Order: sequence, then structure tokens, then C-alpha cells
Amino acid sequence: MRKVTFFVEPWVLKEPFIITGYTFTVTTVLVVHIEENGALGRGEATGVYYKGETAESMLKQAHSIKDRLEEGMDREELGKVLPAGGARNAIDCALWDLEAKLSGHSIWHLTGIKYEETTTVNTVSIAEPDEMAACARHLNTPSIKVKLNGEIPLERMRAVVHARPDADIVVDVNQGWSFDQLVDLAPQFKELGIKMIEQPLARGADAQLKAYNAPLPICADESCLHTGELDEAAERYSMINVKLDKTGGLTEALDLIKRAREKGLGVMVGNMTGTSLAMAPALVAAQLCDFADLDGALFLEKDRDHGMTYDGGKVGGLTRDLWG
Repeated sequence: MRKVTFFVEPWVLKEPFIITGYTFTVTTVLVVHIEENGALGRGEATGVYYKGETAESMLKQAHSIKDRLEEGMDREELGKVLPAGGARNAIDCALWDLEAKLSGHSIWHLTGIKYEETTTVNTVSIAEPDEMAACARHLNTPSIKVKLNGEIPLERMRAVVHARPDADIVVDVNQGWSFDQLVDLAPQFKELGIKMIEQPLARGADAQLKAYNAPLPICADESCLHTGELDEAAERYSMINVKLDKTGGLTEALDLIKRAREKGLGVMVGNMTGTSLAMAPALVAAQLCDFADLDGALFLEKDRDHGMTYDGGKVGGLTRDLWG
């Protein structure tokens, strides 16, 4: 019989991380351990903050199925009894890890996905333009994601581009613009060489995108949580940001990527911050995506032992001691 244990862990950020409407100084995560026949599977989730998820709410949800997990629940059954979200993510990823350990095969073998060296964006959070430029200038990566809100977005963007004209830059607005702002700024951002704008409008207030002929790709994040929301998102966006906390784990994330590709959409894999234990399964999904945003562990004062490796914008180092 399995032994299942849940933990809530706070991980302090090096400095405040600022996006539209939120400032984060600590990431509190749910960690799941599933032990069976001497093998230990682990998973981690931060949850979907804008849906009201917290470590405590995820913990309560996870405890509601603890007995069934210990009796042998698999990933398919898990997807039927828990909704998409952080609790299911942590459990789903722990079950993948457990399967890898018990079978003696890596996650690459189990999924049939080939690993290749992966470039992750490094993120610049919201600050004064000169501060954002300085941050971008010191990032040792060819790919940058810039967080923006509705205040002086063009000034901030020009400062970052001037500081790093060599970088591939994407923008994440986290629902911070009006439609009129998007229409005004998108062509100017295209002229600056920006590759993509992520979630410019609020979730549930983006219907105008259906008739909008954007000059550069517009990516859904908050507006597409899981496969159940894909059809509507595909009418409004040309890309989807897949996050395991939103989908409820790697299992659903891989399905969402497959379905998005079938619709001709671009795909990005992202994160809600967290340790390398949360970034590891997302690295698997990253192999199937156009962009990867897996720098969450870099925001922490410290990471887990045997954490992911980050060097020059490359992320890797997925070992048995970490996950999968």
C-alpha cells in the first residue's frame, strides 16, 4: 500500500516580484510525496492565485482524496475526481515521478518525448524604465519576458529594447490593458521587434479579440486554463500559455498542447514561480512549445537540492534526484 504525505512550504523570493495588480515576496507551495515499494514520487504546485487558490486550499483539496491515493489511484482517475488546478497538478506530477522510479525508466521514456537543450526566457518585473533596462542588461540570456501594466508601457518597453537590442523579447501584461491600449500599442511594439504580447486584456473581457487582426501574436494565459477553455480561446488568440498549475498537471498539459497544435496555435509553457521541483515537469512540456518560461526557481533565495541548472538562458539538469 502507498503512503501519501502532503506538505506546505514557504520559499522566500530574492526581491519583490511585481506584475499587474500583485506584488509577491514569498511563494508558498503544496508538496506531495507518494511512497510505494521503496520508491518516492514528488510533485509541487503553487496554485492559480487569480482563481483564489492558496497552499491551504490546495492542501484541503488534496486531503479529500488521500485515502483513494493510498489505495492506488492513477492519473486517469485523478483527472476525474479533482478539477484542474494546483492540487491536482502536484499529485499528477508526483504520480509521474513515482511511475518513473518504479519502472526504472525516465520521464522521457514514459512520454516518448525527446529532450533537447531548452532556452527559457528570464523575466523582468515591473519597475521604473531605467530599473527595468538595468535588469534586462544584466540578464545572461538571449530571451526575455517583460512584465507590464497599463502605466507607461511604451516607455518601459523602449527602455528594455534599448538596453537589450540583441534579445528576443516577449511581453506579459497579466490582464492590465484595455482594448484601446492594445490597438494603440501593438503596432508600436511590433516596430520595436517584440515577438508576442501575452494576456493584454482581462479574463472574461476579451471578446473583442475575435474580430481583431493583431499585427503580432497575442497569447492567452489567464484566458485559457485547461482544455475545456481551448475552443473559445482559439477564437481570440493565436497562442496559448500552458501552465501545469492551471491544467492540473503534466497529463492535461500535454493534452492541451496537442489540441492547441491541432488548431494551428502557437504554444508557450510557463510557471507560477516555485522551486525546481515545479519547473522539472514543465521542462517536459517545453519540448513541444515555441517559448519556455521556466525561470521561476531563479526568483528564490534558495532552491531545492539537486535543482535545475540555469546557464546563459539554458535550463536543464533534470536528474533522478530531482524528478522524473
